[in-house]
Amino acid sequence: MADFVHLHCHTEYSLLDGAIRIGDLVKRAGQFGLPAAAITDHGNMHGALVFYEACKKAGIKPIVGCEAYVAKADHKTKDARSPRDAGYHLVLLAQNQTGFRNLLKLTSVAHIDGFHYKPRVDKALLAAHGEGIIALSACLKGEIHQMLLHQGMDAARDMARQYMSLFPDRLYLELQANDLPEQARLNQMVIELADELKLPLVATNDCHYLEAGDADAHDVLLCIQTQAQVDAEKRMRFTTRELYYRSPEEMAQAFAHVPQALANTCEIAERVNLELDLKTYHFPVYEVPQGKSLDDEMADMARKGLTERLARRDDLDEAGRQRYWDRLEYELGVIRQMGFPGYFLIVQDFINWAKGQGIPVGPGRGSAAGSLVAFALRITNLDPLPYDLLFERFLNIERISMPDIDVDFCERRRTEVIRYVSEKYGRDSVAQITTFGTMKAKAVVRDVGRAL
Repeated sequence: MADFVHLHCHTEYSLLDGAIRIGDLVKRAGQFGLPAAAITDHGNMHGALVFYEACKKAGIKPIVGCEAYVAKADHKTKDARSPRDAGYHLVLLAQNQTGFRNLLKLTSVAHIDGFHYKPRVDKALLAAHGEGIIALSACLKGEIHQMLLHQGMDAARDMARQYMSLFPDRLYLELQANDLPEQARLNQMVIELADELKLPLVATNDCHYLEAGDADAHDVLLCIQTQAQVDAEKRMRFTTRELYYRSPEEMAQAFAHVPQALANTCEIAERVNLELDLKTYHFPVYEVPQGKSLDDEMADMARKGLTERLARRDDLDEAGRQRYWDRLEYELGVIRQMGFPGYFLIVQDFINWAKGQGIPVGPGRGSAAGSLVAFALRITNLDPLPYDLLFERFLNIERISMPDIDVDFCERRRTEVIRYVSEKYGRDSVAQITTFGTMKAKAVVRDVGRAL
């Protein structure tokens, strides 16, 4: 097992900046024999769960974090002149579940209230939501490091003490070996400051790409982000080719003069113990009449709905009708066994509310069209039996996963539905799902052509 852990790493979720796919990162960490791996994307937690699950599957301890932007004043103040001036960098690692929740809170507030070029937090937010978080002083753009480089040791000492109060016994000063003259000068000052304040050092590499040979491809990625050309003189560029996922041996050679900074990476990994429950479903509360269960309410509504549907059918004999009732009871049993009555009740609630408001709603699509319960509850408007649609494609007791019901609302009025759901079930229980666009071959050729 290697005596080093990468704690500062940007994946593809550092959008158009990081160039490491999560699967490749975890695979490389395993090849190096690392006991743990970390993800610290810029200002977001988009890849956290994908990374967590990949690490667990590979038998590697996941360290979930992000590289936050700390505003120079209040996070709501919008006076930066450019993205470079938006805020200082600070690496935050979730030590446990409390820290994970606090990281989610910080990144959410940063995007909702603090976005100005970048999603920003401030020290007041860090004080309020810093429990369970280990902080690293980050790269050249870290606040303590900027004080050292531009204002001197006294200013840096005062700033370090501020961060020490925010993260007591959980603050580490970063050292990096990236062949930048400015970094080499900074490292000496960081070592002096750490010695004076008795702060632990930690070695990182601020990884942005997997292989050393990926530096040129990463440079093109930066050009795509900034809509610049590779040969443009005044553009954002990394003036080093060392920000790759180095081997433990390379890191040991680079930091041979400060072996404790390497050892501290493993110490931090040991301090982290994040266990996430990804198997339990947490549904909003659907209120049912007193003395009635969710199971009973769903069954009663489905039976009533099917009765109304069948009342319009004069083409069915007794055997044909019994086929519908047998199918309904079978589906109800599966839904009950899988624990999803609340989900069906909530979905039918906002769909039928929308219909009652005259909002156009699609007839249903995807595997949900194979559910007679969905048809009876008017979630869908497609009878699955005449078309021999399989309920098992939608829900299968041997493959327990959340139902996925695709619902189409009128584009102009969908916000009304979102508002209704938020007001009824609480804003904390409602979210819109992010969709990430990936760079496909045809588009990449065009974008790379522009950059070159």
